[in-house]
Amino acid sequence: MGNTEKDDVKVGFWAIFSLASIPLVMTLGNSMLIPVLPILEKKVDISSFQSSMIITSYSIAAILFIPVAGYLSDRFGRKIVILPCLILALIGGLISAIASWKLDSPYIMIIIGRVLQGIGAAGAMPIVIPLVGDLFNGDEEKATSSLGIIETSNTFGKVLSPILGSIFAAFLWFLPFFSISFFSLISIILIFFFIKVPKEEDEPVAFKEFVSNVKETFSREGKWLSVVFLSGIYVMLVLFGMLFFLSEVLESTHDIKGVKKGFILAIPLLMLCIASFITGKKAKGEIKALKKLILISLIITSASIAFIGFLEDHLIFLLIVASIASIALGCLLPVLDAIITQNIKKEERGTVTSFYSAARFIGVAAGPPVMSLVMKNYLNHSYITASILGLILVWLVVKLIKAEEIGSKNKNLEPKTE
Repeated sequence: MGNTEKDDVKVGFWAIFSLASIPLVMTLGNSMLIPVLPILEKKVDISSFQSSMIITSYSIAAILFIPVAGYLSDRFGRKIVILPCLILALIGGLISAIASWKLDSPYIMIIIGRVLQGIGAAGAMPIVIPLVGDLFNGDEEKATSSLGIIETSNTFGKVLSPILGSIFAAFLWFLPFFSISFFSLISIILIFFFIKVPKEEDEPVAFKEFVSNVKETFSREGKWLSVVFLSGIYVMLVLFGMLFFLSEVLESTHDIKGVKKGFILAIPLLMLCIASFITGKKAKGEIKALKKLILISLIITSASIAFIGFLEDHLIFLLIVASIASIALGCLLPVLDAIITQNIKKEERGTVTSFYSAARFIGVAAGPPVMSLVMKNYLNHSYITASILGLILVWLVVKLIKAEEIGSKNKNLEPKTE
């Protein structure tokens, strides 16, 4: 009974608020730069593809370091990994900011700063998901609800990002880089004071045994995990490709710039945020219900994005269709988090969710540069292709996510008590 009371304290309001600050900060650290990219292209004298690499360098660094951070968090503890990585994100923001402020040709130093931020993001955001699973171990509904709040914070960051990025850039074009460091500092303080991680009673497993266990997990759960990973890539590829496209089109086609552009970009992202919050609150822990939500979300996404390329000149219709797609994507995110967290045992949760987070970052990394390359000549083809890929994912979900199998395996994942 005493343990339960302690757990209630650990997962109180300030604990969840502190955890939610991490995805908010990391999202601001990336998405806030999207509306600033056209300005940055002019100030630094770089191409559209080079500016997209400011987003992509962050994501590639995260992809490479996330599995390492996941293992370290399983081996040494979540908080021990999160705090240094947030400090690294703070330092990376300062490097990019000072280079932009002081150097005549700051592009290389901006990229270096962004790589450091990406490594910091790798050790912070992905570990939040298994930490929620640790804190609510055994309570699926509370875990799903809290993951909904975490994803809502993530998506709320995306809503704020274009607005804040545009406002900051209106004062100084490199101010968004400084703000990333400031927000990281706030998150560091919150995590340090308010997160009390449950003490581990068991000794952490040796590296060889750990690798063997992870291999066994992917061998046993590989089919449905691969579909969840592919869905994570798809969500972020569509979202960040769409955001990059909207940012460029608002300026080039509709002559909408600055803060006004930021508010318009925030419309579909607000829809995504609301959908993520409601889904996290309402979605129950059963596999069948989660699978149904994944299918519905993927079908709506595929149906809507097929039309985006045709609506470039029709701003109102473009925003409506982008908002519909964003609602579907917002519903999908907390469900994908929940299905992993609830069906992977605690000892391997950090590593498995880190691979999932790395998969999501592949989509983030690929979206802007792919869109910058296809926008001029292959815009409609690219969105129709994305729609077809979504339908292929629907087929994979039907075939490979088997509620009965996951449910029965899940019984074997419960920790043994003597």
